[in-house]
Amino acid sequence: MAEEVAVDYTLNNPDTLTKYKTAAQISHKVLEAVVGWCLEDEKILTICERGDKLLGEEIAKVYKGKKISKGISHPTTVSPSTYITPYTPLSTDAEEALTSLKANEPVKIQLGAQIDGFGTIVCDTIIVPGEKNKDDKLLGREADLLLAIHYANELLLRLMIPPGLLAAGTDEEKKKAASQKPVTQSKMTQLLEKVVKSYGCNLVEGTTSWLFERNEIEGKKKIVLAPPSDGGKGEGVPEIGDVWGVEMGVSLGTGKIKTLENRPTLHRRTTITYQLKRPSSRQTLSEIVKKFGTFPFSLRQLEDERAAKVGVVECVRSNVLRQYEVVADKDLAPVARVLTTIAITKNGLIRLSAPSAPDEEKYKTEKKITDEEILKILEQPLARSTGAKGKNKKKKKKPAKKVVAAEEDEDEDSSDEE
Repeated sequence: MAEEVAVDYTLNNPDTLTKYKTAAQISHKVLEAVVGWCLEDEKILTICERGDKLLGEEIAKVYKGKKISKGISHPTTVSPSTYITPYTPLSTDAEEALTSLKANEPVKIQLGAQIDGFGTIVCDTIIVPGEKNKDDKLLGREADLLLAIHYANELLLRLMIPPGLLAAGTDEEKKKAASQKPVTQSKMTQLLEKVVKSYGCNLVEGTTSWLFERNEIEGKKKIVLAPPSDGGKGEGVPEIGDVWGVEMGVSLGTGKIKTLENRPTLHRRTTITYQLKRPSSRQTLSEIVKKFGTFPFSLRQLEDERAAKVGVVECVRSNVLRQYEVVADKDLAPVARVLTTIAITKNGLIRLSAPSAPDEEKYKTEKKITDEEILKILEQPLARSTGAKGKNKKKKKKPAKKVVAAEEDEDEDSSDEE
């Protein structure tokens, strides 16, 4: 009897990157729709339910008839102005179910899809349309906040590129560049603080990026920015072949956090096994395993929401499930957060799913980045160009934006060669 050939689930297998990209396309399509639904007085619960319904419909259209798992890698969440973590209220919590969006507030939208366990997650921050931005122009502190998080995210992505990966010059120069040590996480925090302080903002403490693996969005490596005094250190460095969920959080306040009293409604299964005692707990866990595997889910996605609220109690207490507390800015200041799923290949960094870039012509602020070290890093590309696509590069007033605009064309080429 012939031995089964082990499947290569790394980026060395072109199918892996294809699955990631397919999941990313779905995530982007749904994110765009959800952004359009975020209007004044719209209920957050309704938006989340519509987002998950659309995710399910789009996921059902791909890989039809294939014997592979596919589903939602992160439920649709919409977090109000001061909330930091993903927020998804329940219909059975009467007061929270009525939570609606306010005009001119920054809200964080997060969602994702997975194909064969390869999940992409994307988070973007938008300003709810209102009188202050009725002409699509953003003024004052809201403009500062969104520009701060955009450039902080762009800088972090560049700091994650392995040393020497995109080095040019002679073989000796490339070898020297590759011998440099990766940027430390404390150095990352130091540089990122310079970016956000240029706009009068602060990093959100404990902002964490995770290594993504098959069926796992919190892998063995992580980057912790502005770590809290009570711990939370990062582990490992980005390398070729990695896929990461890169998170950035910026506050108009101090960036300190506090846990709210809201019911935690977002959970995910851990790898811990435990013989649950209550039948309701076992039934709830069985449904979770079948529907979501180890990806995050909202209690509202379960068949019986009320029963689920009871069933998860023992699961959380025994650490079979991890619950995500609802965390907000300690000063209740407005917060922006973005999350980008990236792949690191031999040709550089590919954005699989990413927040939209701001149109700076519509952002009115007198603040800007002046630090030469920061500006130099922002000039650097994320990937090397492997094809004659220079004609597609768009002209932008700011050098850093020019690099980012051109990068999308380069991404396609670099992925084709993996």
